[in-house]
Amino acid sequence: MNNKQDTILREILTISPEDTFLIFDRIKKTFDFPIHHHPEIEINFIYKGKGNRRIVGDHVGEIGETEIVMVGPHLPHCWTNYRCKYKRIHEITVQFNKDFFDEPLMKRHIMKPIDNLIKNSIRGILFSQETSTKLKEHFMNLSQLKGFDAFLEMMYILNELAQDKDYTLLSSYSIELETFSDDDSMKTIHDYVHKNYDKKITLEDVSELVNMSPVTFNRFIKKRSGKTFINYLNEIRIGYAARWLIEKDLTVSEIAFECGFNNIANFNKIFKSIRNCTPTEFKSKFTGTKKIQ
Repeated sequence: MNNKQDTILREILTISPEDTFLIFDRIKKTFDFPIHHHPEIEINFIYKGKGNRRIVGDHVGEIGETEIVMVGPHLPHCWTNYRCKYKRIHEITVQFNKDFFDEPLMKRHIMKPIDNLIKNSIRGILFSQETSTKLKEHFMNLSQLKGFDAFLEMMYILNELAQDKDYTLLSSYSIELETFSDDDSMKTIHDYVHKNYDKKITLEDVSELVNMSPVTFNRFIKKRSGKTFINYLNEIRIGYAARWLIEKDLTVSEIAFECGFNNIANFNKIFKSIRNCTPTEFKSKFTGTKKIQ
């Protein structure tokens, strides 16, 4: 297999250490940029793109009339043509480094909502229609401003995004980017499962790993993750499977076995229960999507 086919395009941006953020304001008929990722955080505002598709991590969804999506560092994403009837799609993209705010500033109470916003962006965030509509003129205005005026408008936008209570986290698999304290039992479980998800993992094995009885461990993980251990494990495995259906040139059966499922029927059943479609249907949604060759 050609290893290059397993790689999503790494976009090279031009943000220097002296830059604050970049703004791209475009009117387009179609979306033609391939799936890509970059270390910078991106906010994408789209107006009159209804009917096209967004791809963020292992998420595929249809664009509304107006939408705002925030994509965190190295999360694969792109927007693709589907059934949009508009010929003048307005796209405004803002990109900034993850150290846009320095660490001491982010520890201030007033910055906590924005700090949480940036942390949540590792899975991609789709903001509510209400927020997207409210911020439409501010995005339009942002691309016309310069210097400190643009910075103030950007701060207003970030604060409003951080106040949105009806946002949706898009991708499932960036759980691998979660952080825990060094002595956290959940970190031990997280690291072990991500290292061994392709192997047989039993409740007894993991319970022993964190010095708990199976009963105590079940209560612990339900409290920390909101899921039983089996559901927690399956979501991680399906997250990898969904990612590989997009990125790798493997059959559904090959991906099932490489993600720790020894029964293709069981894999299909669990995949559909989590992703609301079969692996084959999920893979077909990405047919024709450009990747680096």
